[in-house]
Amino acid sequence: MNKLVILLAIIPIGLVSCNKKGCTDPLATNYSEDAKKDDGTCTYEEEDNGPKLIIKLHFDPTMPRLDNFGNPATIPAQNSAQTPTFHKMSAHYIELAQTQWTQLGDGEIIYHGPETTAGGSNAVNFAQAIVKGDNEVFVEIPLSSISADTYNWMRVSLTYQNFDLDYRYSGANYTGRLASFVGFNTFITNYMIQNESVSINANKLQGYWAFETLGFVYEGQAPATTVPNPLSATSPVPAGSCVVTGDFDTPFTITGNETSDITVVLNLSTNQSFEWFDNNQDGFYEPTDGDYPVDMGLRGLKPVVQ
Repeated sequence: MNKLVILLAIIPIGLVSCNKKGCTDPLATNYSEDAKKDDGTCTYEEEDNGPKLIIKLHFDPTMPRLDNFGNPATIPAQNSAQTPTFHKMSAHYIELAQTQWTQLGDGEIIYHGPETTAGGSNAVNFAQAIVKGDNEVFVEIPLSSISADTYNWMRVSLTYQNFDLDYRYSGANYTGRLASFVGFNTFITNYMIQNESVSINANKLQGYWAFETLGFVYEGQAPATTVPNPLSATSPVPAGSCVVTGDFDTPFTITGNETSDITVVLNLSTNQSFEWFDNNQDGFYEPTDGDYPVDMGLRGLKPVVQ
């Protein structure tokens, strides 16, 4: 599986973004030399008390259900799907892109989360990830650190989801909690699903999940994750990166003269986002009757300026 290889030094939570764009390029090794310390890590600005770009998450079950190319998606005949009840989510990377031809990493990278090689290969450091719920503030970025420009698109690399699922067991209906890791690679020490803690201390590739119900935990690996990118023809993203792309209804302009905060809500489509192989084709998720997850990618992104 191809992975989005991010060659960025770890960014501790609580610090604002690097003071040179070269440090935040997720694909390149050509960091700006004046933006690095001797050990190769980024230097940081002091805290900025000026106006900020406030990023919020919103889980929307009414948005269109899209495929990898941003087109309306159908459910394969052998599968079924449901719209989960989302509780939490995490993202690792947020980029503003000027045009449809702006390649991944060439736009304005406004957030990049911590990474580590503790598990071997480079991976998202889940222990330091920001995990937020519906309509909560995900991150605040000083507007002074964002280049003055007009942006038409936003890219977000999603890494973690936590939601409730309906399922059937022995003819009775239940609800369980699923945690899934959809980033390119994630180093996980331990995590809480709902009431149960899971210890890993290793890297997990995109699609790893764990399902908790009635005090039991079941783990697995989904074979695919849908990543809607309407710009796939002009600005593709690497397989396994989970970089979802969406457009602003009207161009989003930063002038450099802003005097008040700007809020952008990342509306994320949860419409039938959990898809499973339905062994008996009855439309119920029945893990003990041969059903298993095949896809749990979010189905679209629509950034909205409030």
